[in-house]
Amino acid sequence: MKIAAIIVAAGQGQRAGGAVPKQRQILAGKPVYQWSVDAFLNHPQVANCILVVPPGDEGSYADQIERGVQIVPGGTNRTKSVKAGLNACSLETSDIVLIHDAARPGLPGRLISDLIATMAHADAAAPALPIVDALKRQSDTGLSDLNRDGLYRVQTPQMFKYGAIAAALQNADALVDDLAAIEAMNGSITLIPGSETLAKITYPEDFKRLENLLMPAQSIPRLGTGFDVHAFEPGDGVTLCGVTIPFSKKLAGHSDADVAWHALTDAILGAAALGDIGDHFPPSDRRWKDADSALFLKHAVEIAAEAGWAVSSCDITIICEAPKIKPHREAMRLGTSDLLCLPLEAVSVKATTTEGLGFTGRGEGIAAQASAVLSPLPSHK
Repeated sequence: MKIAAIIVAAGQGQRAGGAVPKQRQILAGKPVYQWSVDAFLNHPQVANCILVVPPGDEGSYADQIERGVQIVPGGTNRTKSVKAGLNACSLETSDIVLIHDAARPGLPGRLISDLIATMAHADAAAPALPIVDALKRQSDTGLSDLNRDGLYRVQTPQMFKYGAIAAALQNADALVDDLAAIEAMNGSITLIPGSETLAKITYPEDFKRLENLLMPAQSIPRLGTGFDVHAFEPGDGVTLCGVTIPFSKKLAGHSDADVAWHALTDAILGAAALGDIGDHFPPSDRRWKDADSALFLKHAVEIAAEAGWAVSSCDITIICEAPKIKPHREAMRLGTSDLLCLPLEAVSVKATTTEGLGFTGRGEGIAAQASAVLSPLPSHK
């Protein structure tokens, strides 16, 4: 019996906020969808993994192909995306398929095993948690009690015999979940104990709630600071936080002299106790001549992750008399949040002057200081 996993990540997740869809936002150090991909790839019984993504956005997930993940464009609603994933499966009728929402990142490996164990005597299975809170229905006449006996919060992944779910969904269009198709055919469904870590991300506040569930309770964030300066030289513009600002001068440096991102790179490296930007990208090395500072910042994020740390917020202060920073500040925040895969509200960029004092006051260059908060990545169990 072959087992495949379909991860549905084709929605836009607009209610969750952020510059990118919620499945690509960072949760405790890695994209939301990556949690589910890792859970299935690490399970010894799952033979292949299919990731269903927004049409036209396949390139954002291209790195997963090297890991053996099949990338499939989804449809206009969840049911159509599931059908796209099923069509991509190379399964026999009697094989098994797990269908999971990428917005539920806290998938324990033991739960996958529990689902597989139930399929010997059921057409479908799903994790579920009993409703323990009091239930009320509000109407024009007031509130009335509802009996919660036998009521459950059904989660994913939901598991099916491939032939049964493919046939059940053939004429379906927009179901509440995939179990509804089996229910309509009077199939047998088994519910197993779910997990609070499988809570679904829907709103911005859900990210922090899930992070608290997935992170070790004893973990302590780290704070790092960075500072950098670059002098002016003849030119026609400066680059700050990846944004090119037209100006009568440019910043001198071995790379693109993005003083703001250099300071942030040092802040991240400092918080992770991994040296400084000069250790990793020495100006004596010709490879970094005119290099995009995004390369340095991405490297800092990657090696911090290897050391067990994830950037959770940052603050950059640019110190100069000119050019004016405020008209470009939001573009700088957006560029930084996109590169770090952080929510926009976790990225601060601001500017100040030295009231004519010092080298920045004399218009000889630009300085920047930055701070970065790193949170420990959870252990993978």
